[in-house]
Amino acid sequence: MDPLYLDNAATTPLAPEVREAMAPYLGAEFGNPSSRHPLGVRAEAALDLARARVARALGVRPQGVIFTSGGTEANNLAVLGIARAAQRLGRHVLVGPTEHASVRAPALQLAEEGFEVEFLRLDGEGSLDLADAERKLRPDTVLVAQMLASNELGSVYPLRELARRVRASSPRARIFADLVQAFGKLECSPLELGVDAVSLSAHKIHGPKGAGALVLAGPLPLRPLVFGGDQERGLRSGTQNVPAAVGLGVAAELAERERETTARRLAEVARAFVEAVREIPGARILRLGERTLPPLDSIVPVLVSGAPAEVRMHHLEQRGVLVSSASACQSKSRDISPAHKAAGLEPDQSRRVLRFSFSRYTTPDEARRAAQVLAEVSRELDAVAR
Repeated sequence: MDPLYLDNAATTPLAPEVREAMAPYLGAEFGNPSSRHPLGVRAEAALDLARARVARALGVRPQGVIFTSGGTEANNLAVLGIARAAQRLGRHVLVGPTEHASVRAPALQLAEEGFEVEFLRLDGEGSLDLADAERKLRPDTVLVAQMLASNELGSVYPLRELARRVRASSPRARIFADLVQAFGKLECSPLELGVDAVSLSAHKIHGPKGAGALVLAGPLPLRPLVFGGDQERGLRSGTQNVPAAVGLGVAAELAERERETTARRLAEVARAFVEAVREIPGARILRLGERTLPPLDSIVPVLVSGAPAEVRMHHLEQRGVLVSSASACQSKSRDISPAHKAAGLEPDQSRRVLRFSFSRYTTPDEARRAAQVLAEVSRELDAVAR
């Protein structure tokens, strides 16, 4: 039996439509889009089409799409680029409590450069504490970075309301939202959300690894991180990865076009999984903040008593069920996940959380099968512990 892959928050399989679209640019259509001969002109046309597809999916103009090597680079460009460009107006930055490391780390770099960086917090229900955010907003706040949906907890945060409060209290502030996990499942137009910039990663939406974008809602002062060419309007120098950009364009188009269908499918999968897991002694579903906004159905963290999640994960793997015990970018760290810490989990609890994550290709039967295997593993480990 093929392995049951339920680690889609880490990466997703390439969609057939994406692979087909990329194929010519991995072969005969290998031109540099900056070249003026026919191969280069065709490569540039492919890049323009990919940019237009991403722009349409997010409801912005094509010139607002800056192709990057992935979500990490897009997040770094947003945090460092926006803050550095605005430092004459102020040096106060606010960062969400459960942000990905690619947002937290550049924010800490800003602190080393003399910016005052503060982190927002979650409330007692596990949602974003809007009252705390409002207290921290200042006239010299120049950047607020807050993700729409957590890659570890599956929580969805009230980004529209946060944006409204930022506009009222800190009119100079720019708002950046990491949409890497939310895109293709939620409404993600930056104009609808009321934010200035958002990030995407292709491999989270059945596109290729090594492709992402920073997408601007409108004109935005931005300092580049990479210098040496005029590519991407001088905001991201270097020869563009045409096959990757083509893949991102098609993946983004598919994700937005199938968003409602995907949401219904994921809701059915999550419901089947949650119902089955609730029958397992010692297992608890973590649905933090759901009284404020429904969580993503694509990510379901499970806290299981007894053995650490990593041990349980390897037992699941031996039975053909592939999941994770943390964010893929956090998995090699021995420290408690910042997202778990912000949510109030103790270190011992954090070490016992398994993350099951689904894609639009996952079926309810597969979800129930995963829960059944988790129950078997739990019984065996509990028997050994006794």
